[in-house]
Amino acid sequence: MSIDAAPGIVAITLVTLATLAIGTWGLKVSRTTSDFFVASRTVNPRLNASAIGGEYLSAASFLGVAGLLLTFGADMLWYPVGWTAGYLVLLVLVAAPLRRSGAYTLPDFAEARLGSSTVRTVCSVMVVLIGWLYLLPQFQGAGLTLASAVGAPTWVGPVIVGLVVLTNVTSGGMRSITFVQAFQYWLKLTALLVPAAVLLIVWAGDGSPRSIATGDGWSVPLASGGGQGLYLTYSLILATFLGTMGLPHVVVRFYTNPDGRAARRTTLVVLVLLGAFYVIPPVYAALGRIYAPDLAEAGRSDVLVLELPRLMLDGPGGDVLTGLVVAGAFAAFLSTSSGLAIAVAGVLSQDLVGRTGAGSRLDGVLSFRLAAVVAVLVPCSVALTGPDVAVAKTVGLAFAVAASTFCPLLLLGIWWRGLTDLGALAGLVVGGVGSGTAATLTLIGPASVVGSGWLSVLCEQPAAWSAPLAVAAMVGVSRATRRRVPAHTTRFLVRLHTPEGVPLDRG
Repeated sequence: MSIDAAPGIVAITLVTLATLAIGTWGLKVSRTTSDFFVASRTVNPRLNASAIGGEYLSAASFLGVAGLLLTFGADMLWYPVGWTAGYLVLLVLVAAPLRRSGAYTLPDFAEARLGSSTVRTVCSVMVVLIGWLYLLPQFQGAGLTLASAVGAPTWVGPVIVGLVVLTNVTSGGMRSITFVQAFQYWLKLTALLVPAAVLLIVWAGDGSPRSIATGDGWSVPLASGGGQGLYLTYSLILATFLGTMGLPHVVVRFYTNPDGRAARRTTLVVLVLLGAFYVIPPVYAALGRIYAPDLAEAGRSDVLVLELPRLMLDGPGGDVLTGLVVAGAFAAFLSTSSGLAIAVAGVLSQDLVGRTGAGSRLDGVLSFRLAAVVAVLVPCSVALTGPDVAVAKTVGLAFAVAASTFCPLLLLGIWWRGLTDLGALAGLVVGGVGSGTAATLTLIGPASVVGSGWLSVLCEQPAAWSAPLAVAAMVGVSRATRRRVPAHTTRFLVRLHTPEGVPLDRG
């Protein structure tokens, strides 16, 4: 083991041991199927908010934001702004009604609202695809981190993260993962904040600061993007604002709250925690413009956070700070991957491996564990064999697909009585196929398929056209099939919008 690799190896080892230890402790209170799926709906708002922060702040947040800002400038600030503001929409329109639905998963909600097993099946497929699309950059980011920090082959990171996530998820489910993710949020915040503070002090005391590398209008939004830049910005805003409520691993967290009021309080705390975190990545990007501009030119901007401490600070101080950011990055991969694995496994276990029912606790837990293996192995295998794509870009595509599918379904399903099963199916297919095709072309490389220009731009950020098309399809087909509005719709909507303290007529 080389001296340079020692801090990274120590950091990864400690994070892995702490994650497994906390997960093992959580196993002691995970006994029922409800514990595995939604922690028996008993997670208090502060703990739940920390856990949401832990799983939501992924590789894209810890590494990707700073890298995008380093390369493209202030335009990319829309990523953290949108990822945080998405919770405002979630708070106002979705959080409490979704908790009152009593569902375990998004497909559960869709079937309860529309009375259609076909809609449930389509939703299940969409949950799995979005989850895998989001898991892919977590595994690729893990390989990138270990390669940069300890010189390990890129396949080592995905394998380690996959094994640790599988161990925790299959042993204790949602109950166990809640404690792990809450711990990992505070670890990530500390791992990013402390080095940033130290590096700012180093920069302030630098007697001979280097010149800042600034491209044309680096700090001016839409500096040279023209019409395409304007479209990309608005499409990104739409994807991040609306995509949050459609992310399976985010939505499933609101099922773990005791009631609708707790769901709203959880969302408020999440906004504070995310706001505190997202102030920090721009600091790394600004310092990177001074001390590491070559990373952007070499296409290695995603490792900026990992390499900046040693570039600015020699000796043991730089090693300690490097170890700290490596620990935070590794925690980001573990926490987000765990949340996504829970969400995907929950859907797979109910709809593919075997539906769980009352009184079938052992079968329910077993099917969940088998589904978790599938949920992790598929994207891990793709990460080991597929092409590398910018971490934040891949996550942005997952947001676009979520904004074009589950966002319209939730908004219309919660707030519009006229939604029908055929309308929901039409919107899910139109939004899913449109945004999914664009995401696939982007991952392959749109220039090689559709060339450069507007077609490439429309594929890179599809939300601005795919989300409105999905809404139009849902509304249009629902209006054409008014007679298919389920008979229980009014009663179900009353349940969604009535606070828990108000008694409902059960007659």
